[in-house]
Amino acid sequence: MGDYLKGKVAIVTGSGMGIGRAVAKALAAEGCKVVTNNRAPWNGVIPVDHEKFDRLSKEMQDWAMTEYAKYYGDAERTAKEIREAGGEAVACFADISDYDEAGKLTECALKNYGKIDIVVNIASAFGFSPVQDMPKELWDKVNKAKPTGHFYVIRHAVQHMIDQGWGRIVNCASPAWAGGNLRQCEYCAANAGVVGMTYGLAAELKEFGITANTFAPAAKTRASVDMEIHNVLEGEHSVISGNPISYDGTAAPETFANFIVWLCGEDAKDVTGQVFMTMGKFIGRYAIPTVEGAMMAAGDGWSLDEVKEKNKALFEKRPPMPPRGPAPAKE
Repeated sequence: MGDYLKGKVAIVTGSGMGIGRAVAKALAAEGCKVVTNNRAPWNGVIPVDHEKFDRLSKEMQDWAMTEYAKYYGDAERTAKEIREAGGEAVACFADISDYDEAGKLTECALKNYGKIDIVVNIASAFGFSPVQDMPKELWDKVNKAKPTGHFYVIRHAVQHMIDQGWGRIVNCASPAWAGGNLRQCEYCAANAGVVGMTYGLAAELKEFGITANTFAPAAKTRASVDMEIHNVLEGEHSVISGNPISYDGTAAPETFANFIVWLCGEDAKDVTGQVFMTMGKFIGRYAIPTVEGAMMAAGDGWSLDEVKEKNKALFEKRPPMPPRGPAPAKE
């Protein structure tokens, strides 16, 4: 056990499996006391969408269930694994998309550990659909998880951080926050909301010794299996290009979990308002969005003819659509 976060207390939403589990265990390994979270206890049955799953070949069904089994679990399983490794953790089952439910996480931290220092929001929802076919329910489900659910957790916890003059907020987005190649505009919107909210939090909370950052991961999780199933069934890939993201080539979240640990510690006290891409061994920092092209009207306002004449100035430095993958790593 390390001591980088000794004496700190963290809430990690969505830590029953996947990225959340990896981060919760990494925090605990550095001495942090952790409140793990997901919506409800897992009954041991792997839920599947039978409308899709029953249409898979037997071979694909067997593959999917084998892969799903690697990822499923719940907050108590994660907490138990932390305790068995010598750390401290307690599970709190709560749906963060409900304001009062989200408050249970802070209550649990205060009841069990007396304070709250760190919030790592990872809980999310996920789905694929061309926008012209997207059901309202998918949009609502994804955007209620984040940024709304992330805000709810922060809202309940942040006054305690302000009162003690120290805190760390780390919100999980996705490379989809910048758009890209996936057919999931609802997910793009949710993650762009996370980034915008985090920018605002960083500016507002800096005076209180609280940092706020975002990481945008690509990692092998349960959602990766969902993507494989979608690509096999729909005849319309989850990616616009028709070239699916490689399942076998995607790294596990444990690869970069210690970067999140670092963000939560004293060494990162001056790092705030940043967005990081985390993909296996690759960690990149996004540039802060800025105006790079501009034009000015000659008179009090723009005529259409003047717009036609001058608009090239807006696009002289126009970048390509943002890539989904990392830039080449520097040696």
